[in-house]
Amino acid sequence: MSINDSFGIPTYVASESRYEKMKYRRCGNSGLLLPMISLGLWHNFGHTDDFNKARQILRTAFDYGITHFDLANNYGPPYGAAEDNFGRIFKKDFKAYRDELIISSKAGWDMWPGPYGNFGSRKYLIASLDQSLKRMGLDYVDIFYHHRPDPDTPLEETMGALHHMVQQGKALYVGISQYNAEDTARAYDILKELGTPLLIHQPRYNMFDRWIEDGLLDVLGQKGIGSIAFSPLEQGILTNKYLKGLPEDSRAVKDARYLKSDQITPEVLDKVAKLNAIAESRNQSLAQMALAWVLRDEKITTVLVGVSRASQLLDNIQALDNVDFNADELQQIETILKA
Repeated sequence: MSINDSFGIPTYVASESRYEKMKYRRCGNSGLLLPMISLGLWHNFGHTDDFNKARQILRTAFDYGITHFDLANNYGPPYGAAEDNFGRIFKKDFKAYRDELIISSKAGWDMWPGPYGNFGSRKYLIASLDQSLKRMGLDYVDIFYHHRPDPDTPLEETMGALHHMVQQGKALYVGISQYNAEDTARAYDILKELGTPLLIHQPRYNMFDRWIEDGLLDVLGQKGIGSIAFSPLEQGILTNKYLKGLPEDSRAVKDARYLKSDQITPEVLDKVAKLNAIAESRNQSLAQMALAWVLRDEKITTVLVGVSRASQLLDNIQALDNVDFNADELQQIETILKA
């Protein structure tokens, strides 16, 4: 490899064995396979983060068969920064591999001032996708999501906008995020009538947040909709990071937007310690077991992880070595979580 870019980083050539290092699942009833571990750019890809470290994380991900990079219009900071930085990295490293990648983006949260920069109107969603494509330097995204339900915009308008994006060729597939079971079924039916399948749902799901088990997973299975679980590690709580308290460099201390220190109570830490003991008995880290637990149900197509360094990503990928649980392990976990 020759050093020939302005950052002094060797030209990227993807590992020839990348597809031997990852396991894939079919996304619902579609023809699309997704890696069982997907990389989210929610954190660590903003303008305040280390660009070269972000670049190395993306390179490592693809070298290990992670073909799915998940973004959104407001990932940063500031808003749009993650897409902007991804676009710079894509141009340098991944343009030759575009047809091997699944690149997703979303809109639904606040993005710009005024009445047209939030929620789920046709005006907002179409404008946001156009902006995202420009930032990333892409002709299309593989998946475009409505990022959250809009209580005021008719669901027909929101789904119609997603259908329009597919017709325009600006998105190959569409999805939704954080919708409940009833609205997911309605969204599926509206899109089916329009002629665009609802490919995937992105819900929050982990050992401590199990709301999708109350009906949504059943809808996904019945309708043949894939799923990608975000926050599978509960923003780091389901790792060994907090076993001995709050490290000064932890997200709970540094950035309370996503994880507040008062979430990490003695009761939570007691559960984490007991879960960690089960993980050790499985020869896994707690993070690996937590990812495997989410993936134990094949209705979960993939889990979405965010990492601050490449070594964390490699640790997460090792979770796929054992995603099976025996009945005793599952019962022990249930007892701990319900205590």
